[in-house]
Amino acid sequence: MPTAGLDEAGRGPVIGPMVVAGVVLTSSAVRKLRAMGVRDSKLLTPEKREKLEPVIKEMADAYSLTVVEPRRIDEAVSRNGLNILEAEVMAGIIEELKPSMVIVDAPGRNTERFKRVLKSKLKGIPVRVRAENKADSRFVHVAAASILAKVERDRKVAELREKAGYDFGSGYPGDPRTKEFLLKVLDGYPFPKDQIRWKWATMQNLLDERRRIDLTDFLE
Repeated sequence: MPTAGLDEAGRGPVIGPMVVAGVVLTSSAVRKLRAMGVRDSKLLTPEKREKLEPVIKEMADAYSLTVVEPRRIDEAVSRNGLNILEAEVMAGIIEELKPSMVIVDAPGRNTERFKRVLKSKLKGIPVRVRAENKADSRFVHVAAASILAKVERDRKVAELREKAGYDFGSGYPGDPRTKEFLLKVLDGYPFPKDQIRWKWATMQNLLDERRRIDLTDFLE
């Protein structure tokens, strides 16, 4: 039975896209990839992920990646929420890959709710859906997808760093280098504004902080 694993990388950063990947694997490929060390991408070094990526693509019956740009993420946050967007993107990948069964790494604790939302986006396509938290640590199908998504996301971020001419770190809100860079952008440093998630609390807080500083300077 063709089974696909789906996962994302870059859901939380304030800079750069999110990447969602789907991988269809046979049971034989699952055994071989497990033996080769395929597991949750967060537990692997960047070098190991880079080494495994072409192997996964070669051994997969099919795979697909979708790059979700920050502007689309901001729109989703303003409208329905990121979980809905993730379900929509995953549904598109499932429609493309046409597996009989999918295992998805579900965001949030309510896995059954995410499963219902995902199935509603599939519009009656006959596929069995299994949604679980931490599925990337339990299923090779999902771990393989997490590796493809993470490697692609890392490449996109590396391109942005090169374009910026500045090492802004990981792009995650908790990274001091990322926050320092965002402050520079607000001060006029040249960087593609459409690669920043302006609806993130991080950016809203920085903008509020800048407004307070500007107001204080005006009053003085």
